Amino acid sequence: MASHLSLSLLLLIFSRLSVVSTGAYRVSVKTGGSSTIPCPYHQEYKTHVKYWCKGDYFNSCSPVVHTYLPKSTTKASISDDINQLTFTVTMTDLGSEDSGHYWCAVVINGLQHVGTNWFHLSVTPGTPELYVDQQEVTGVEGGSVIVNCYYGDIGHMKWCRIGGSVSCVWWNSGTIDGTSVTLQQTTDATRRNILTVTMSGLKMENTGWYSCEVGYFIMPVHITVRRQTTTQSTTTMTTTQAPTTEQSSFSPTAEPVQTDNTVQGPERGKEKDTMSSIDLKVLLIPLGMLVLVIAGVLVTWKMWRKHKDNKAMDQTTNTSLDPFPANGDDVTYSTVVPKRRNQLNVQTKQPKLQPLNNPLSLQLLSLFRLTTQSKVLRGARRRTP
Repeated sequence: MASHLSLSLLLLIFSRLSVVSTGAYRVSVKTGGSSTIPCPYHQEYKTHVKYWCKGDYFNSCSPVVHTYLPKSTTKASISDDINQLTFTVTMTDLGSEDSGHYWCAVVINGLQHVGTNWFHLSVTPGTPELYVDQQEVTGVEGGSVIVNCYYGDIGHMKWCRIGGSVSCVWWNSGTIDGTSVTLQQTTDATRRNILTVTMSGLKMENTGWYSCEVGYFIMPVHITVRRQTTTQSTTTMTTTQAPTTEQSSFSPTAEPVQTDNTVQGPERGKEKDTMSSIDLKVLLIPLGMLVLVIAGVLVTWKMWRKHKDNKAMDQTTNTSLDPFPANGDDVTYSTVVPKRRNQLNVQTKQPKLQPLNNPLSLQLLSLFRLTTQSKVLRGARRRTP
């Protein structure tokens, strides 16, 4: 029984012996910062489980995070890009206890594991040995990107493509996947050493992970190349102003800063004219519609007023004085003259005489009536035989 247990332990130990395809790297990060580490793997491991473990030796390292759920812990997260054949691990809020050796590993089967490469993470409260302003930069097809690598001790400096067929530029200039790369060493006002990397004539296939390497230290940088838009000629990725030693930007977690070089000169003037004409059209269309609406409202209002006035005139005509009063007042005629109906209709169209309420007028009316009656009586007496 004991022999079988010993044999199983030996098989487990030897099955986890690493087959490191690349060398060891050192990554320096400021306390409280974060870092993203790429782990490339071979095509045959595309569908396998990957993980990130910590330990001096691969056969005894402790897994930190796996590519199966939940894929994250309080300090680490993992993602697998099967198109780039690279899985990445991001560690945040780093402290001194996080320093140590880490391994990129792939599960072959239940017992066999392969370590693709390993890193030594160094978390320091001071200035990191090698750092960049951001690990994620973006450019456009045909444009260029610029990455500033800040380093301490002088050593062999190079810019390399991570994964696939590893290629590097060692000297002042060279090419990676057909893209021009230039390296320039400078020193800023604070006597910090800067390695400025410029990649020009970007292609879509240049998207991927790269590393700025000085001596035994590296700092991974991911470059994303996007297709050029109609309003861009080139897009240049530049780093922000160099941070001081008191800033936390030693940790490569700052967001990428993108500078767009738009079309200048006559083309820029044409673009402005086009935008101005579009803005003018946008203003004129609703203004014209508003004028039409107002004109329609005015025409409708005038027609309604005209109709109302005509209706009022008709009502005034229909309510004229009736030639035959019905209020019971006595009417005295001095002469009775028969008239036809059409003549009566003509008289009905005459305006109605309003009664006189003035006392003087009433007295005159009474006097008129008395005079009329006396004339009628005298006429009747004359006609009496």
